[in-house]
Amino acid sequence: MLRPLYKAAQVRELDRRTIAGGIDGFALMQRAASSAWHSFRSRWPQARSISVLCGSGNNGGDGHVLAALAMQSGLKVQRITLKPVEELSGDAARAAELATSAGVGCEDWHAGIELSGEVIVDALLGTGLTGEVEGRFKRAIETINAAGQPVLAIDTPSGLVVDTGAVPGIAVKATCTVTFIGDKVGLHTGDAPAYTGEIDFRPLGVKAQAYFDIPPTAWRLDDSLLAEAFAPRLRTNHKGDMGHVLVMGGAPGFGGAALLACQAAARLGAGKVSLATAPEHIAASLVRCPEVMAHSVRGGAEAAELPSNADVLVVGPGLGQAAWGQAVLQSALQSDTPLVVDADGLNLLARQWPEVRRDNWILTPHPGEAARLLNCSVADIQSDRPAAAQALQRARGGVVILKGAGSLIAGPSGLVVCPYGNPGMASGGMGDVLSGMLGALIAQRGEVEFSAWLGAMVHALAADRAAEEEGERGLLASDLASYARKLINP
Repeated sequence: MLRPLYKAAQVRELDRRTIAGGIDGFALMQRAASSAWHSFRSRWPQARSISVLCGSGNNGGDGHVLAALAMQSGLKVQRITLKPVEELSGDAARAAELATSAGVGCEDWHAGIELSGEVIVDALLGTGLTGEVEGRFKRAIETINAAGQPVLAIDTPSGLVVDTGAVPGIAVKATCTVTFIGDKVGLHTGDAPAYTGEIDFRPLGVKAQAYFDIPPTAWRLDDSLLAEAFAPRLRTNHKGDMGHVLVMGGAPGFGGAALLACQAAARLGAGKVSLATAPEHIAASLVRCPEVMAHSVRGGAEAAELPSNADVLVVGPGLGQAAWGQAVLQSALQSDTPLVVDADGLNLLARQWPEVRRDNWILTPHPGEAARLLNCSVADIQSDRPAAAQALQRARGGVVILKGAGSLIAGPSGLVVCPYGNPGMASGGMGDVLSGMLGALIAQRGEVEFSAWLGAMVHALAADRAAEEEGERGLLASDLASYARKLINP
């Protein structure tokens, strides 16, 4: 199952349509505040005090209404506004008056203010931010982060750009983010996972017809897709039905990466897995994974003989950028067989084949490799990961998986976000395992884009399962294969 994700301007349009359809804007604000209050209560049922920091716009209005709800429920409420309530206008002014009528006190923000609540509510900036936070808002965010208390962010953590997932300067580090009407793409990728905490999406009763002509900017993967994708095999299936993966990598001195890819491909159900690698790695290959058919490759001529027997080629793990790697990649590019290209395969594409594009491949760059492929800086990639993934897909064709927190999959059907994974994956060989998994899925399914969605999700979920059982630190790439096997056999 895929869940829709939107940009801030699209959600504002949905908001406008809802109001035009007969729901008063202030009533919609009250719905948002009520949803945020329920989110608060479900997470902190024992809390008896709350600090609510309100900005000047509708996000601040949500905070004022929530403060009134908290007071009516018997909590001790500290309400802090970064703009004097007498200077507010529109629905935000009505919300502030509602809180005042409910008996909620109000303090103007000042340096050195102490936050007394057991839980802090961030209602400062909302989704309109596009640049770095400055001035008193920056200092307010610093105070929130220094308080050491759990934080509920309303709609988005202040300081986070919801269209890109970037934090240009400082942002609130939330425990939970409750977001409304449309889930936002930038809450799920880039810097965002370090700031959002758990994401609680509340549609506020917006009717389906409001969305009909606003196509989502992206889609979010959901693990319910696994049961649909991995149905039981037929009793009559044999290895020839399950596809043949050829991993091409392991230059002299770099044999481990290719072996990781092979093992992952085998554990994800490929019927046959072959390896084209440097001669000195053959013995280790047979010991590590005897199910793999290992071929000694000294150069381009020997590499060129192998692709015709495979259903998919995985090129790049341990490939190197010297003559051996160049010859192996060239032989793969001359084949019409679907490709998965990773690691030095990507670096060689950027350096020696800058114009090559094809429809039947998956490229799996991390931000550094993406920057080389797009001839820009890593900072450029990370400042707008969705745009970078789509630009690379347009330039190179096929499907691009831009790895990192909230990996992005850009393909002919659009942009898809993988919300799974954890910091334990910050260890060597993880990308090689992903490449092997992708190869196995293409070999079995015969198509590229859906395999990319599944591969990214299985890879990340396997890491999550491993971390849940044994912790994030010390997680090895080779740990993932057994957890992935369990995921694809529901």
